[in-house]
Amino acid sequence: MQAIAGFSWWAAVFLSPVVREATLGNLGPVAVAVFDIPLFVMASAIAAFGVKAAAVVSTAWTGIVAVALAGYATVTTEAGWGVLGMGAATVGSLIALCLVLLGRVPTAWIIRGPFAFRPAIPRPTAATHVVSTFGQIVLFWGFFLAVIPFTVAFLEQRWAVALPFPSFATPVGVTVLVLASALGISAAVAMSTLGDGTPLPSAMPNHLVIAGPYRWIRNPMAAAGILQGAAVGVILQSWLVVAYAVVGSLVWNYVVRPLEESDLEERFGEEFRQYRDAVRCWVPRVWRTRSHKR
Repeated sequence: MQAIAGFSWWAAVFLSPVVREATLGNLGPVAVAVFDIPLFVMASAIAAFGVKAAAVVSTAWTGIVAVALAGYATVTTEAGWGVLGMGAATVGSLIALCLVLLGRVPTAWIIRGPFAFRPAIPRPTAATHVVSTFGQIVLFWGFFLAVIPFTVAFLEQRWAVALPFPSFATPVGVTVLVLASALGISAAVAMSTLGDGTPLPSAMPNHLVIAGPYRWIRNPMAAAGILQGAAVGVILQSWLVVAYAVVGSLVWNYVVRPLEESDLEERFGEEFRQYRDAVRCWVPRVWRTRSHKR
């Protein structure tokens, strides 16, 4: 698929001036094709037959081109759509490389080291966990909802890939951001006061929390974070920031969530299985319970 996509793109580059300008700017297509066709298109095709060296070459070259093209686009404001295309190709190349070398995508690697799941040290009062949780909120929200989105929005403008938003986008984004932030804070308070822990993987709660927002959806903090990211994108009128939130939701749902729920099932057993069966992950459903924590 990667080889076919690369071949199709090069065909479009030589046949369409619009595609050539949007993806390469003023770069000479022949000079780039001399290197890219053998190192990306042909190497990807060979890698499809399980040749590991070809997969390594294709991935390395794609990453180098993506970084170089991003630098070129940032300086010249040209070839922005090419940067996005090469960025997607780099991700595809990395996934393909893992499949060729390992036969799988090693998603479990993300919970190693400082991100490994560990129960928090029990405290006599919840105050320490509450303070730690709000410290995490300031740090993570500042990075994921400010630093990254503003950087992405700046690059979107610099690369000339911005798209228009309707006039009502900003007030809608502000409303969603406020509501999602309230949901996130409510979930964080329930986690830290009732769970004897924090939302951080290295200091996870010692009790299964089913109070507050956790009565309605299993992962209210993740839902809040995704909505916050999308809302910030709408406020900034940046479709790339909205896409960043959508991609984050997919990564969380298909990579992080299975690992987290496997850990919860291992620690809480039947209690978690009953909770998982009764409460949906994304869509709220009433689940009556008299207990605030288990």
